[in-house]
Amino acid sequence: MIPRYTRPEMARVWSDANKLDSWLTVEIAVCEAWAERGVIPKEAMEKIRRARYDAERAAEYEREMHHDFNAFLRSVADSLGDESRFVHLGLTSNDIEDTALALCLIEATELLEQDIHALMEALAVRAKEHTNTVCMGRSHGVHAEPTSFGLKLAAWYDEMRRNTHRLTQAKEQIAVGKISGPVGSHATVPPDLEEEVCGRLGLLVEPISTQVVHRDRHANYISTLALIAAGLDKFATEIRHLQRTEVLEVEEPFSEGQTGSSSMPHKRNPEKCERISGLARLFRGYSVSALENIALWHERDISHSSVERVILPDACILLDYMLDLFAFIIRGLHVYPERMRENLEASYGLPFSQRVLLALIEKGMNRQEAYKIVQSNAMRSWEQRTPYLELLAEDPAVTSRLSREELESLFDYEFYLQHVDESFHRLGL
Repeated sequence: MIPRYTRPEMARVWSDANKLDSWLTVEIAVCEAWAERGVIPKEAMEKIRRARYDAERAAEYEREMHHDFNAFLRSVADSLGDESRFVHLGLTSNDIEDTALALCLIEATELLEQDIHALMEALAVRAKEHTNTVCMGRSHGVHAEPTSFGLKLAAWYDEMRRNTHRLTQAKEQIAVGKISGPVGSHATVPPDLEEEVCGRLGLLVEPISTQVVHRDRHANYISTLALIAAGLDKFATEIRHLQRTEVLEVEEPFSEGQTGSSSMPHKRNPEKCERISGLARLFRGYSVSALENIALWHERDISHSSVERVILPDACILLDYMLDLFAFIIRGLHVYPERMRENLEASYGLPFSQRVLLALIEKGMNRQEAYKIVQSNAMRSWEQRTPYLELLAEDPAVTSRLSREELESLFDYEFYLQHVDESFHRLGL
């Protein structure tokens, strides 16, 4: 069942109707190639081009035959009569199914590419908006040094740009078909016909197929989608941390009438970002399943089929939803620069410790000695909740090298923004 959040375009790609339409498209393309070789009479082709299937009748046949593809062929035969003997000539099911699957995956991927570009546009807008918005950079969850909130968003933009390249490469890997007959030997269908059919369909040819297209291609594709989902998880997790009450530097959109808790009316939870983090976990499972599908018995078995009927549609549908949802979050993200400034001040100026360290070294102090002095004052500042600058200004080991004016000049947030524009320029933003 297609989830209710699925966009119509992606739902159509993975609908039964599109699958059957794709099967019929490939079957007719093969017949066209046979006709060019004189195997199928031209008058028969006129009727074959008008071949149709009845989905309800095919479903009835499947209940009897326990083989969905044979049921499809039987339904197509109903629309043709004697000409049906030319359909599926020399082929095996996976010649059609795998080739048609490639067509569906290409359609799905093109929608995902649109999603990524839309998210990148949203990230670019918000990154430029906050180019000079100073916030605290954290490592291990602890205040490190100031940075630009726009730079954080620009890094996400760059990661999504890398994902566009990954997705393009993954699409190339799965844009292949096989029309090589049982076990891929070409005994009943020549290689030149395979090349012609795949060319007609805009696909490359699996150079050496078995009875299936090799599943490392699909594993690579799913792993790429999982990597993109992991990136969204990373972004969403950052927002979730920044929305904590103790931090509260950003909040995901919270619409009028929305509620956060059944019992606590004050709650504004990052539930959309939590949803993205949760769905990303599914992708990691899909990736494992796709890797398991690579090893089939001999030239083929069917153990991969049941798995792919779940993970391929699900992965495309979920990533489409996640990308669209996160673009919505970014567009409506509430950013609180004043709160960012409050949090900057919450650590008493300690994030300037490296600047003090470097200034003392520049004045000729040994690095190890300077580090010890800077660190000991930092620990006192934290424990005593005293401004770091004041403790440094009272330490003779520091004032013997740096004047009060020189010390104060080191405690400047703008220092950390001096190269932000250059970083943005690297991205073309």
